[in-house]
Amino acid sequence: MPTPKPSTNRIETVEPIGKRVLLRKDEDKKQTRSGIHLPDKIEIPTLTGRVVAVSAQVSNDPDYPIRQYDRVLFNPKHGIPVDFEGDNRLYVIPVEDIVAVFRREGAGGEGE
Repeated sequence: MPTPKPSTNRIETVEPIGKRVLLRKDEDKKQTRSGIHLPDKIEIPTLTGRVVAVSAQVSNDPDYPIRQYDRVLFNPKHGIPVDFEGDNRLYVIPVEDIVAVFRREGAGGEGE
């Protein structure tokens, strides 16, 4: 009986567990809106990013209104970098380290 070959068509995904989310950190800004250039070594304690995936525990908890594709402000102190397919901007972040979610008024709201 031949040995089955491993499938090369499988897609590997990263799914956070517990009270965590997977997000992609936004590109580091090299210049402020007013045109001031920032040095490469500047340390900013909070960063922005987009939520790639939310754990089942977080998505089922009404205390955490965080959804996939939300833009968030987070503290990277407890974030775990994920080396996934050469992407060095993915992080698994405890949901407690997400300090804000950016929302737009009137986007898909009631009565539209």
